Amino acid sequence: MGEEERSGNRIKTGGEVDAGAIFVLKSKGTWWHCGFHLTTSIVAPPLLSLPYAFKFLGWATGISCLVGGAAVTFYSYTLLSLTLQHHASLGHRYLRFRDMAHHILGPKWGRYYVGPIQMAVCYGVVIANALLGGQCLKAMYLVMEPNGEMKLFEFVILFGGLLLVLAQIPSFHSLRHINFFSLVLCLLYSALAAAASIIIGNKSNGPEKDYAIVGDKETQVFGIFNAMAIIATTYGNGIIPEIQATLAAPVKGKMFKGLCMCYTVVIVTFFVVAISGYWAFGNQANGLIFTNFLNPETNHYLVPTWFIFLINLFTVLQLSAVAVVYLQPINDILESAFSDPTKKEFSVRNVIPRLAARSLFVVVATVFAAMLPFFGDINSLLGAFGFMPLDFVLPVVFFNFTFKPSKKSFIFWINTVIAVVFSCLGVIAMVAAVRQIVLDAKTYKLFADV
Repeated sequence: MGEEERSGNRIKTGGEVDAGAIFVLKSKGTWWHCGFHLTTSIVAPPLLSLPYAFKFLGWATGISCLVGGAAVTFYSYTLLSLTLQHHASLGHRYLRFRDMAHHILGPKWGRYYVGPIQMAVCYGVVIANALLGGQCLKAMYLVMEPNGEMKLFEFVILFGGLLLVLAQIPSFHSLRHINFFSLVLCLLYSALAAAASIIIGNKSNGPEKDYAIVGDKETQVFGIFNAMAIIATTYGNGIIPEIQATLAAPVKGKMFKGLCMCYTVVIVTFFVVAISGYWAFGNQANGLIFTNFLNPETNHYLVPTWFIFLINLFTVLQLSAVAVVYLQPINDILESAFSDPTKKEFSVRNVIPRLAARSLFVVVATVFAAMLPFFGDINSLLGAFGFMPLDFVLPVVFFNFTFKPSKKSFIFWINTVIAVVFSCLGVIAMVAAVRQIVLDAKTYKLFADV
């Protein structure tokens, strides 16, 4: 049986026809479509927090962590792709992360560990994007109406309305044109953020540059691990198998080309924004670099208001694409649960439950985003708990279990070191995230207008 024929057999373990694979994870894409999906899932607005991570690390450690994050994730994603490719050549094309864990590590790993963690990460990203989208819409509104009285939760609801429409796009492959547009948008807002940082940094009345790491010893230590969690989350993906599932067979070599496209954009955007932002604002860099463009003393922007409007517009549009990409694994589960694979994709029998289920999940995410404007702290915990194992640990473990390299070989030991080091970092980052939640808890307020 050829790989092309096998990839068309959307069969679950046990022989049951899988509606999620038929309708959501269609294998029709090319390597550049894969590159668009990868870029949207990785090169997203969290990169605008990189100057903030640098303020806890300083120049040398910050750049080292950024380079290390790029190298390790590119390596681990490549290993994950090769593992998927190897199993496909043996007649088992796994379309989901949890399917890989089920067959490589055992059924309990897929059902009780990888599956729930991936769903928590994906849904957490959707909620965080809804919140950030609302914040960007509010920033655009305040540019037009400086004394406007609309609250943050109203803008989160507006952004949720946009997501409600986009969530109905039927399959992952259907997002290829949106994700190309997303790639262009991330280049645009990264260029604008870097340009604004350089302009402000060169102004005589700009912020004073101070690169000293502030705080007592305990604050500095936890700050380092928080910063590492931010960088890990920025490089995070968590849906590599689902993206590779969109490739038309044969898949050999296509994912690597897509990763090369993606990491070209990663290097251009991550490094430019991180270095220019930290250079301009030093240890005054905020969690989102846009907020540094406002002079807190005069309450006036340090760059033209049209510039602020554009940069937030590009960010909002890309956030919507990122959120829809991370809805795909959830849509896959919903489709498997509620759709009938023996009926046509757009039959009334399948369209009505699809519309209801997807809409419900978007509405709930929007309510959480509006209600919990401090979700960023919770998302840091999800990042440490989710992105670290999914993107740094499991790929090298899957590779070692699948290919069984000699215990004397370099690749076995480098994979083992990566798994151990990033498992430890994940635990420490979780502790740091919980500590931050405890410290910030006194400021939490439901539906706060921040």
